[in-house]
Amino acid sequence: MPVKTVSVPDEDPKTTIKPDPFAALRFKEFRSYLAMRFFLTFAYQMQAVILGYHIYQLTKSALALGMIGLAEAIPSIGIALYGGYVADKSEKKRLLLIIFTVMLVCSIVMLLATLPVANRYLSSSHIVLILYVMIFFIGLARGFYGPTAFSVMTRIIPRELYPNSSTWNSSAYQTASVLGPLAGGLIFDRLGISITFSLVVIFITTAIVAIIMLNKHEPEFVPKESIYKSLSEGISFVFGNRMLLGALSLDLFSVFFGGAVALLPIFANDILKVGAGGFGLMRAADSVGAVLTMLAMTRFSPMGKPWRNLLVAVTGFGISIICFGFSKNFYLSLFFLFSLGAFDSVSVLIRSTIMQLLTPDQMRGRVSAVNSMFIGSSNEIGAFESGVAARIMGTVTSVIFGGSMTLIVVLTTFLKTKKLVPMQLNEINTPEATKG
Repeated sequence: MPVKTVSVPDEDPKTTIKPDPFAALRFKEFRSYLAMRFFLTFAYQMQAVILGYHIYQLTKSALALGMIGLAEAIPSIGIALYGGYVADKSEKKRLLLIIFTVMLVCSIVMLLATLPVANRYLSSSHIVLILYVMIFFIGLARGFYGPTAFSVMTRIIPRELYPNSSTWNSSAYQTASVLGPLAGGLIFDRLGISITFSLVVIFITTAIVAIIMLNKHEPEFVPKESIYKSLSEGISFVFGNRMLLGALSLDLFSVFFGGAVALLPIFANDILKVGAGGFGLMRAADSVGAVLTMLAMTRFSPMGKPWRNLLVAVTGFGISIICFGFSKNFYLSLFFLFSLGAFDSVSVLIRSTIMQLLTPDQMRGRVSAVNSMFIGSSNEIGAFESGVAARIMGTVTSVIFGGSMTLIVVLTTFLKTKKLVPMQLNEINTPEATKG
């Protein structure tokens, strides 16, 4: 007599389960994906803290802080479209292993460049140059990472759970963004940069182990035309979709003008005078707000009227930046960074869910690449803008200016997209929402 088998979520990602706050976590491969996401982000955020603070210590230049973002953004944006094309036509697990190996090698080189023995043979300017070069190669790797990771996540979770998986994905990112800067700042303050970089290397290695636990994901896209035409399909899809283009544009310009986080080393060192430990707390504060908000959104989704809530969230983001710029109290500054992260997490969840729901499976890598060009490097370009503005206007004035510009962007977007404001989630595929 044949034995009947019963599919369970760990074995069959297409199994339909009753929605609940932990629905996405019932899939084993999604848990491995979250581990990869968490440990890479933890390492990346630790690295960002110590790089920013160390480079500022060596140069005492706001512009040098902005150059960190530019060094990463230029290669990331430049390679993004090709990275999406490669992600669509490649086996995803193997590609992720290559990407993470590049990041690991770059971190090892930065570790060696910051060892005490390196000071015997390298000047401060040489060390800074080496760090910038490694940041450049990490930017190249990021241009491939974003589209590839996005393609994998949509393969391991059923469509009806995309909002829930986006919440947990963002929560993993934001939790690592809390712990990474906090750990980076405190360990750097007490044990030095070399020990901190050693931990970065260990956590990236752990992320690679998580990738090994993923299944292979063969490509659904087999290019039959030129690479130029394949890439143009992804661009045309985004620019032909009103809601998707609007969400990406809104996030791009708000983050571009709201890059106050890039100037936190100056606030910590010169304005609030709280040192590397305080800097770590400041870098973590916005992520604490984001994590708590993400957890709340597992029960109280903002997707009822996504466009209205997106505009509200970005408005709160801009106001928080302005208030942070005016603050001269450390604890009050932490609160405004907390609220900045809370509002930003709402906009991230809404945008990522919209992109998941609207993007065809065979085009996810290329559309995610366009998203990376809009969003993935907007933080770095925003960091450069903040560095230049701080040098011209002064640190505090530049932050207030950036927050004010964010509010102007929201108002302009609202005036151009009034018809999208009352729409429900189930209406985002209608011609009124998708056609420009």
